[in-house]
Amino acid sequence: DVVLVETDARGVARVTLNRPDVRNAMNETLIAKLTDAMAVLGEARDVRCIVLTGAGKAFCAGGDLNWMRRTAEYGFDENFADARTLGKLLHTVNSVPKPTIARVNGAAFGGGVGLVSCRDIAVAAEGAKLSLSEVRLGLAPATISPYVVAKMGAGNARRFFLSAEIFEAPQAKEVGLVHKVVAADELDVAVDGFVDLILMGGPEAQAASKELIFKVAGSPVDEDLIEWTARRIAEVRATPEGKEGAQAFLDKRPPAWQQK
Repeated sequence: DVVLVETDARGVARVTLNRPDVRNAMNETLIAKLTDAMAVLGEARDVRCIVLTGAGKAFCAGGDLNWMRRTAEYGFDENFADARTLGKLLHTVNSVPKPTIARVNGAAFGGGVGLVSCRDIAVAAEGAKLSLSEVRLGLAPATISPYVVAKMGAGNARRFFLSAEIFEAPQAKEVGLVHKVVAADELDVAVDGFVDLILMGGPEAQAASKELIFKVAGSPVDEDLIEWTARRIAEVRATPEGKEGAQAFLDKRPPAWQQK
């Protein structure tokens, strides 16, 4: 039970890292369970939105100390295989076709910042502390770096990767790691506000929109990209959801997915 999953009648899946005694630190079991849970939720037709949070007072404190002790004895091949499991988790969380929200209820260090960076929307309690602390352990934030750099940019990454300083939620918002910072007792209301917005959108359109972002980010606007985006919108318009959305707009009524 290191990862808890609850899905409500609206299709909102709430995933909780459940190791509060170690501040929800990652080990092999949590990584495997969270990877599996995200993969299953990503394919579940009844799931509209995924919220990730931590049990207790922390979001995720990074690597578990006992896990780190074991990896300290590994050779290259063992370390490579171990790192790939974390890489697979981050890729799974980042690329899941459903809208995702990080509910950052407390500290997020190292890999915890990686998880925050892989979510579509991040809401943090104002007292939450974050750190990319790897260099203080003689390590580098390698597997999380593609996602963190994409969120905070290379300039901010150069500072926070190298200083490993602890910074609070408002500064995380300034550099783009989180989108909204609220008082701790307002965290659920803020998260639910984003959930309500997500449930107003078409689920297939949201999956297509995430695909668009991954495709166009960093790509030159050339004839190939123009062709691809034109083809994508033509395909989306022709889907039952696309037709329903357009007709509902013309009829001035809620589309079918908002009536469930």
